[in-house]
Amino acid sequence: METAIIVVFVLGYLAIAFEHTLKIDKLVPALVMMALIWAIISFFGMTVYDIDPATKSLVPNKLEKVINYFLGHTAEILIFLIGAMTIVEIIDFFNGFSTIKRLIKTKSKIKILWIICFLAFFLSAIIDNLTATIVLITILQKLLNDRNLKLWYAGMIIVAANAGGAWSPIGDITTTMLWIGKKVTPIALLKYLIIPSLVCMLIPTYVVSKYKVFQGEINPMVSTESENKFGSKILIIGLLSILFVPFFKVATGLPPYVGMMLSLAFVATIGEIYNYLLPKPANHVHHSPVHHALTKIEMPSILFFLGILMAVGGLEALGIVFEVGQTMVLTFENVDWFLFKGLDIVIFVLGFLSAAIDNVPLVAASMGMFGEAADDPLWHGIAYAAGTGGSMIIIGSAAGVVAMGMEKIDFMWYLKKIAFLAFIGYIAGFLTFIFLRDFVL
Repeated sequence: METAIIVVFVLGYLAIAFEHTLKIDKLVPALVMMALIWAIISFFGMTVYDIDPATKSLVPNKLEKVINYFLGHTAEILIFLIGAMTIVEIIDFFNGFSTIKRLIKTKSKIKILWIICFLAFFLSAIIDNLTATIVLITILQKLLNDRNLKLWYAGMIIVAANAGGAWSPIGDITTTMLWIGKKVTPIALLKYLIIPSLVCMLIPTYVVSKYKVFQGEINPMVSTESENKFGSKILIIGLLSILFVPFFKVATGLPPYVGMMLSLAFVATIGEIYNYLLPKPANHVHHSPVHHALTKIEMPSILFFLGILMAVGGLEALGIVFEVGQTMVLTFENVDWFLFKGLDIVIFVLGFLSAAIDNVPLVAASMGMFGEAADDPLWHGIAYAAGTGGSMIIIGSAAGVVAMGMEKIDFMWYLKKIAFLAFIGYIAGFLTFIFLRDFVL
């Protein structure tokens, strides 16, 4: 029945890719795919597995425990995402992002491109690539009214944010997994990956800056928003609260969503106080900032996330992802092609797989398959490949999925316009990583 499950996954993936042609929102095939995969597993009594890190092998487990494990992992991401989105919407409630909008004085499309890409690169390393993408696309929506140009900027935000997340232990969920699993340390991760990650961002940004779409100047949006005296304050409070999350994680050892919920509670409280202090017109009806923010959350994106992550979880539970990884290792471990050693090829292919399959189970599988010591270059290569490879397909990364929901980016548009740019960035960064590893570091 594994063949049937793979067929369901492929058909669901194609339905997502051609959602505009089929006139069906992508969340529908994602949810159907999730439900059918787990239903087939349950109905036919298929064996499901966990990975035993000690023996690097698959260990049978009960279906209820395995599905609850994947649901718990998925829920952590969704709750974190909801918290980050709500904080961003509370900031927007007070027109806080107009502060950043005012700081961008230039009208040059190319200059704005470089500003946004550098912001995405460094911001994602601090507050993670998912949250950085939410913040920057929200700013983008305030800055532009040209739909086509917004799509291009959003696509480059995904590429830059994923590149920026790869060299920080809190920049991407996969690097965080490797850090928590004692496979990498922050200093070594920075040493090995900041330059390759920067190259991964710079090359596609330079190439796309030559495209016709980025020539000339933007037509700024005519703002209909009134000035809010608390806008700048709530912006600073909101961003500092998001920045607090990784520190809370390090201090307590709790998952990031716990810190995000604490930050949300704090920002919501400040928001309620500020809203109470604002002057009210005579016919004012009270609107809670947090209630207003929750109505703006992209629930279709949340449900899509649920469907795609749980569907991939089904493949991992059957050991398919693990078996693919093991086959790659056995096939390439003794290969030596110029600068590429055997495992380099495995890592390189891992980046492409992370574009098609969620990078979280791939990294989890690799942590069980390889026994190299902490800070071995292998782990840094995996961090780079899993973090940046997902940019090649829009649903290959959390940043891509959330951008897809916020800007209604078409799967095929991204594949035609951005995938090649992400590909050349990935290649350039990977070659830089190997050169630095073998000849410099």
